Amino acid sequence: MSERATGITLRPSDGGIFRFDPGALCLELLLTGGPGPLARYEVLDTPAGLLDWVAACRLDPPSLRLPPVGEDDLAAARRLRDAVLGLAVARAHGRPLAAADLAVVNAAAAVPPLVVRMTENAGREWASGASVDGLLSTVARDAVELFTGPHAAAGRIRECGGPDCYLLFVDTSRPGRRRWCAMERCGNRHKVRAHRVRTRSEGEEKCPQD
Repeated sequence: MSERATGITLRPSDGGIFRFDPGALCLELLLTGGPGPLARYEVLDTPAGLLDWVAACRLDPPSLRLPPVGEDDLAAARRLRDAVLGLAVARAHGRPLAAADLAVVNAAAAVPPLVVRMTENAGREWASGASVDGLLSTVARDAVELFTGPHAAAGRIRECGGPDCYLLFVDTSRPGRRRWCAMERCGNRHKVRAHRVRTRSEGEEKCPQD
């Protein structure tokens, strides 16, 4: 059985399309925007934004049909996303988890999640009756697993080291030293900046003294 590729293709306004894998379903939800400086990326203000995220995220099986999405559904999705963001940032920087964020995640996780069933040809499909509440429960339960799981993945949540890059991810590298959301983006930008600084310093050293 082939594995489904994970990660979401990001298209930032400054160009440089790249694929980013944060390592968890709940962290993929953070790619939909958020409070403060993340507000300019907001997509959970329309039903289409939520449905586009569902189609792009790592849900397996990927095809999920939801009933019409209402304003209350969008508000609930934003609340859960912002709570997961608060927990992830706290873990990334070694701060205590906020009780309000925990309450939002736990409340969403308490609802029955999406259910997968087997088809006649041994495939997988979502059982009928899928809802936005079930979707958010599935995401919230993924967050519970991430922050409490036996492999201490929460201890490897990182924030990208690039200037003005707020992407969060689980560092699954063996040495645990991943710094960038993606090498082809912030990693390469860091290399370019470092090269320019080094070249400028070398040039200044070669200049004759007056």
